[in-house]
Amino acid sequence: MAADLSARDVERVKFAFSIYDFEGNGTMDAYYIGDCLRALNLNPTLAVIEKVGGKDKRKEKIIKLDDFLPIFAQVKKDKDAGSYEDFMEVLKLYDKAENGTMMYAELEHILMSLGERLEKSELEPVLKECCNEEDEDGFIPYEPFLKKMTQLL
Repeated sequence: MAADLSARDVERVKFAFSIYDFEGNGTMDAYYIGDCLRALNLNPTLAVIEKVGGKDKRKEKIIKLDDFLPIFAQVKKDKDAGSYEDFMEVLKLYDKAENGTMMYAELEHILMSLGERLEKSELEPVLKECCNEEDEDGFIPYEPFLKKMTQLL
């Protein structure tokens, strides 16, 4: 599967892998698989990271670059992760006035109850960082929020 990767992808993977190779010996702790994949502009879910060998604790498993290349190829090929356009379409469903805004409370509810659920304590700093202030009716523009979120991923 790693043979499907372009030379440019392989170079990008080598560079990202080297950042998480803290020992400088060509290995990475499997705890950082998700972080490394995200550094490569992929958006794997926690379930996908676990499926490809990511670990919840440090020093449980160490992988080499040759082990990581097929993981990257598999996750890159996976069409399960949504794109910016996909997320825009979802948020438009909550734009009742079709003016680019949605209720802040609805966004909060969506993020706490759908997909990989977040706790309110996890969500508050994200919303504070990525959302504009609510207007007097409780609405926020959702496009700037989404742009900031997809840049963070």
